[in-house]
Amino acid sequence: MKRKPLVSGSFYPGNKEDLIKMVERMVDLESKKEKALCLVSPHAGFEYSGPIAGAVFSSAELPEKFVILGPSHKGIQSQIAIMKEGVWETPLGHAQIESRLAELIMSHSQLITEDESAHTSEHSLEVQLPFIQFFKKDFSFVPICISYDTPFNDLEELGKAISQGIKELKEEVLIVASTDMSHYVSQEVAQKKDFLAIERVLQLDAKGLYDTVQREQISMCGFQPTTSAIVASKGLGAQNATLIKYQTSGDTTGNYFEVVGYAGIRIS
Repeated sequence: MKRKPLVSGSFYPGNKEDLIKMVERMVDLESKKEKALCLVSPHAGFEYSGPIAGAVFSSAELPEKFVILGPSHKGIQSQIAIMKEGVWETPLGHAQIESRLAELIMSHSQLITEDESAHTSEHSLEVQLPFIQFFKKDFSFVPICISYDTPFNDLEELGKAISQGIKELKEEVLIVASTDMSHYVSQEVAQKKDFLAIERVLQLDAKGLYDTVQREQISMCGFQPTTSAIVASKGLGAQNATLIKYQTSGDTTGNYFEVVGYAGIRIS
């Protein structure tokens, strides 16, 4: 299957040259790159969240294989939906699915369903690809879309399946957790709530993140993918996490009364 881009021309430029120019403005080619197991990256329109995504991707050494986890914004039939084969298209070219790793991950959990339809109308994974494509000409990835009603135990099982699959592949793989932070609250509320969640990520506390978001009613749309990503990262030996950049849509629009928060975090 060839997945056509959903938000090309809206979330980011639909023209190759314009997209390259935009991403160039958002990455730091001089940034020191460190080995990483996971990146937490936002997924809004590039005008708003692109500088944060650019900063976090600039901070890490990018391997040739990725697992990208994203939330479902429109609802999906599967609880955890994976694509095992095919290519995803963006204005920068084709990104090949890493079929062998997808199979390995699925072998460790019966919760994971092969479901292409879950990915066709979801943008949260797609918007990570141009940043990877800017830095890497040849790479492959496993796309995983997670339903909004997935409980912690299932997220933990997914995280463990991902780490087991990566171990069995015996190659370097970078996990990307796609999430925005608070939605449509004031700058003050966003910063207060977002840093409660960010602190749990920095502590590599998957259950703490899951519980904090629920308890504090933080509208972090990808807290479940991030929860699984933390579990997977710890399974691969993660020791620390670093906040690379945080800002809100207000820093772009000047409207601080109703913002969306964005965080870029590197887990090593």
